[in-house]
Amino acid sequence: MKTSARETSLSALWVGLSKTDRSLLQEIFHKAGWRLLAARERRRALSCLARNPVQVVITEKDLPDWNWKKVLGDISLLASPPQLIVTSRDADDYLWAEALNVGAYDVLAQPFDRDEVERVVASARRHFEARPPQGSGAAASA
Repeated sequence: MKTSARETSLSALWVGLSKTDRSLLQEIFHKAGWRLLAARERRRALSCLARNPVQVVITEKDLPDWNWKKVLGDISLLASPPQLIVTSRDADDYLWAEALNVGAYDVLAQPFDRDEVERVVASARRHFEARPPQGSGAAASA
């Protein structure tokens, strides 16, 4: 896959427990020239987001201490909230509709398909960059 200089600036955070999925995402991101950070739990993820500019967060649907809705709530409080992509082994139309209706960017089925991951993540980054700057208190009221 060819990437432009602009494409190489993508940074994302993977929040999940699966080492297999993390390894595949690391391989995909490395090949695309993107930066992938990783965290297994809420405290570490929030610390990572506070220290690093991230355009996209990819999270497993259900984590022991932090489900995707809580992830969305926490990242929406950031000055420049990243786009959220939810992943699940049982991704279905209900999850997709629910996630998009409450503000997630997209849903990716697991196991991951390389081309689909690249397409969705690159699109999420473009969507992040196209948004007007968010002022304080500008919650998702649209």
